Amino acid sequence: AAAGRLLVVPVDGSHWLSMREVVDILAQKGHEVLVVAPEVTMHIKPAKSFLMKTYPVPYTKEDLKKEF
Repeated sequence: AAAGRLLVVPVDGSHWLSMREVVDILAQKGHEVLVVAPEVTMHIKPAKSFLMKTYPVPYTKEDLKKEF
């Protein structure tokens, strides 16, 4: 099958931790993966297997930690 493009907009936390493995496997199979995430996250980090774009949010890492 031809490789495709995949846009991923994950939610921080267990959703992303489960999805990350799938994203890595799809990238290994030749898919171009773009992950769009807030600039402040606890678990979503850049990786070699995908391109990551961030967007600004009105809170800090400390604010996020307080909520969790």
